[in-house]
Amino acid sequence: MAGNTKEILKSLAVNVTIATAKGIAAFFTGSGTMLAEAIHSSADCINQVLLLVGVTLAKKPPDENYPLGYGRSVYFWSFIVALLLFSGGGVFSIYEGVHKLGHPEPVENVGLAFGILGFALLLEAWATSGNLVEMKKRRGNQGLFTYLRETKDSDLVVLFGENAAAVLGLIVALIALGLTVATGDPRWDSVGSLLIGVVLIGVAIFLAREVMSLLLGERADPQIEIVVKEVALTQPNIKRLIRVLTVQQGPGEVMVACKVHLIDELDTRGVVETIDAFELAIHARVPDIRWLFVEPDDDD
Repeated sequence: MAGNTKEILKSLAVNVTIATAKGIAAFFTGSGTMLAEAIHSSADCINQVLLLVGVTLAKKPPDENYPLGYGRSVYFWSFIVALLLFSGGGVFSIYEGVHKLGHPEPVENVGLAFGILGFALLLEAWATSGNLVEMKKRRGNQGLFTYLRETKDSDLVVLFGENAAAVLGLIVALIALGLTVATGDPRWDSVGSLLIGVVLIGVAIFLAREVMSLLLGERADPQIEIVVKEVALTQPNIKRLIRVLTVQQGPGEVMVACKVHLIDELDTRGVVETIDAFELAIHARVPDIRWLFVEPDDDD
């Protein structure tokens, strides 16, 4: 979680700088693409503040009202970020593009616009590369797209999605501005704004789908169930693991509930000691399990 906070703060600093620079360029050039990019970066700043709120709330300890803690607050705020990326970034960019197509305006001071877009691209690429390095540490040999679909670190995935969309948007903006200068047709600038909006909406939909699953209570890493089954086989007083259920409660926070069939010879003390030994063995293998409930039962 600490690594995620560092990445969020880095991206926030980058986007504050970029949003300011793009806003200045949009004012002096009259470019719709530059305005769309300025709004996009400003929305990203708000989004990263919201992610920080989610990460901070997730660290609160469990209490009487929330006995399983506040881990899912990260998923809630990540979902809000996806909605803002859709509306504040994507929809506005498309609106601006449609408006400028109907009322094209000449783009001025293109040298300033190119300079700021190039500067922003370097900063965004640096921030995105940092996200990729952090994700590489976590995914190991797992493919990037598989990791993005299956990881429970929603804040890191949202951050990467924002930054990757920003890089792609800046490339589109540079191409659109270049075509505007080359052809003298300001409608290319409007097309650039439209394409940026499409990119942002596509990324927002992907992020919203992934985060919603976690928000609803997604199953934890299937490997955890395998570990629980393996540990059950090593316990001499457990005949059989009847069922195991896992829920991802937040980044690095998993709840596990299972039913076990114990041998018939155990008294109450023996049942307690068997379950305690089972739980200790599971925790030793999977530190991310924060809540573990074991219920003795039979096969009936």
